[in-house]
Amino acid sequence: MQYHLNGFTAGDPDVLEPAKTNARQGGANGLPQKVDVLIAGCGPAGLCLAAQLAGWPQIATMIVEPKSGPMEKGQADGISVRSMEMFQAFGFASKVKRESIWINETTFWQPDPAAPQMIKRVGRVQDVADGLSEMPHVLINQARVHDMYLGIMRNAPTRLEPDYCLQVVDVVVDPDGSDHPVTVTLEHTDPGRAGQLETVRANYVVGCDGARSNVRRAIGGKLHGDAAHQAWGVMDVLAVTDFPDIRMKSIIQSVDEGSIMVLPREGGYLLRLYVEMDKLSETERVADRGLGVDDIIVKAQRILQPYAFEVKNVVWWSIYEIGHRLTDRFDDVPKGDTTGRTPRVFTAGDACHTHSPKAGQGMNVSMGDTFNLGWKLISVLNGRASADLLHSYSAERWQAAKGLIDYDHKWSRVIGAAPDKADAQGMPRVQKLFVEGGEFTAGLTIKYEPSALTGGEASQGLATGYEVGRRFHSAPVVRIADAKPMQLGHVIEAGVRWTVFVFAPQDETPVQALCDYLQSDANSPLNAFCRKGEDMDALVDIRAIYQQDARDLIDKQMHPVLRPAKGQFGLTDYEKVFCADQKAGDIFDMRGIDRVQGCMVVVRPDQYVAQVLPLGAQDVLSAFFKGVFA
Repeated sequence: MQYHLNGFTAGDPDVLEPAKTNARQGGANGLPQKVDVLIAGCGPAGLCLAAQLAGWPQIATMIVEPKSGPMEKGQADGISVRSMEMFQAFGFASKVKRESIWINETTFWQPDPAAPQMIKRVGRVQDVADGLSEMPHVLINQARVHDMYLGIMRNAPTRLEPDYCLQVVDVVVDPDGSDHPVTVTLEHTDPGRAGQLETVRANYVVGCDGARSNVRRAIGGKLHGDAAHQAWGVMDVLAVTDFPDIRMKSIIQSVDEGSIMVLPREGGYLLRLYVEMDKLSETERVADRGLGVDDIIVKAQRILQPYAFEVKNVVWWSIYEIGHRLTDRFDDVPKGDTTGRTPRVFTAGDACHTHSPKAGQGMNVSMGDTFNLGWKLISVLNGRASADLLHSYSAERWQAAKGLIDYDHKWSRVIGAAPDKADAQGMPRVQKLFVEGGEFTAGLTIKYEPSALTGGEASQGLATGYEVGRRFHSAPVVRIADAKPMQLGHVIEAGVRWTVFVFAPQDETPVQALCDYLQSDANSPLNAFCRKGEDMDALVDIRAIYQQDARDLIDKQMHPVLRPAKGQFGLTDYEKVFCADQKAGDIFDMRGIDRVQGCMVVVRPDQYVAQVLPLGAQDVLSAFFKGVFA
């Protein structure tokens, strides 16, 4: 973490100095008349976006929520390793790791052949395979994730706070307008003003307002898909039990009572259970059954036989029906009209994809939606990129959501199916599918297709472990200036800055030539797009990784591009250069870096690999960024 660049500041470095001027201005009724971005909904998708925008006082941001205050309990709890990598970019991954429970193994239970009404453990596997990520798979109350984002907003220069007791009821876009062309109708939900309407004009609106999204409805979006016609109950409880795997993630299939997924929760005592309840007819809704928490408890007790399960306290519960639905588009641009107009209204999270919680991906994919969108909105609103950039959001995230729906459709039916016989290796079908889907449940299968933001694979052989279109897979390195062992991916922070990782070959001459070009050539992305008074790494961050040991490089004279002068005092940034960590693992071997030729790995602000290029491809690098920046 770097701070004190423009002078010493005492106190918590996460609490940034408030902005002297803020683009958001209140109107006569306390609400702004105009904003740049209006976000509907304070769920994980909305707060992830608001946390990104909060750092930019020149962007007027408003986030509304119909509830009267922040969430306290319930809803999602699983955090994939990919989301943990994203949390690292926001700066709160270590706090989540400390508070959460880590899921290290998953166990599988089926009927005991000797007594089919009783369950028996039939398998256990490592939950996250070795080498997938430096981050763990964890469980934590969704409300705590909200708290992390709210903390970032509160400590940002804008001191952004949600506007509670307000919900979006309608959105109207003027397709020919350019100055705040979206009119948003808001309705007060607090008892003293319930039903009163307000209007705010916005440049962009993002609907993170759930499966019954008014924003989606207003732009003509519909959810398409099917329902499994199966009721499930979920409850967070404090209980006393002799079930031996109660602090493990456990998938339990009974002979004729249905299934349970047991999830231990943070704090050492709390539990969550997903319990299969009743089949529903095609015309029946889950509310028609009148099921309650006592029904969930009794069903769980029957499935867990021969083990006792006594609930002492119910923290939260719900009963829901499994459905798998996906909207036809994620923005307001009519299909086939992408050349005629750019998006003004977007949907994210449950507003555009719904599914079961069995794969643990709902909150994770929802946050991935707005982590993808945030840097694009900021780039456009700051004049760094053309509004055409915003077309990429729907194109990229629809495909990601489609993958989630397809997998969850398959996975939820396997969990809810009757237990079957083990395969030739003695592995039950549910365990086999769990192992096969490990990369998916870790959130690591998303691959963005070639576009203006994602290059081709012509030079993929220079870095086989950094697949173009997939997330940047971190690895251990040593920072040369202070010999600190660390993860290379942790230098990427949430924002709009791109990163170019320069992997040095055995002959370092090409690195020198590349740095000379980046420093001196007018077409270099460091020169072509850097504004007067900005640090040279404001938009593109250059980092070098050498093959030699840190002690062999400590006296090496680094190029000014790798030791840039920054801030009002022209202080030197010493944290741009690394080498392989010979103790924890050599990044060149771990990620398949060509030691003879080296390469550049270009990484987007949302941590996805955009390009792998030869070190001599300076013109290709510059042409790529000309296609990104305005």
